[in-house]
Amino acid sequence: EVQLVESGGGLVQAGGSLRLSCAASGFTSDDYSIGWFRQAPGKEREGVSCLSKSGSLRYYADSVKGRFTISSDNAKNTVYLKMNSLKPEDTAVYYCAARAGEPLCPRFEYEYEYWGQGTQVTVSS
Repeated sequence: EVQLVESGGGLVQAGGSLRLSCAASGFTSDDYSIGWFRQAPGKEREGVSCLSKSGSLRYYADSVKGRFTISSDNAKNTVYLKMNSLKPEDTAVYYCAARAGEPLCPRFEYEYEYWGQGTQVTVSS
């Protein structure tokens, strides 16, 4: 059974940083991708970033390019999302999601099979 466990959310002032973690378990192969999504109150969930297990593919939403960095520690089966220069509009519940196999790093949430429980990120102005 695939499980994703997020951690690292919290309250931070604008301009600050946080690092989210997504620990994955239960995959039977290395052919999968981990994506980060977020959902702000009253808004639809949006894709933020994604990284394939092999590291061959990664992407960022335009709204976070240059501020967020996705990385992984394959020995720990953990994907990180380092968020710098945070803005109040980054406030949301952040979810990690996983998809096994192709396509790598799909852009839409319905293409992901597994989801974490979410972690709240609040950026104060």
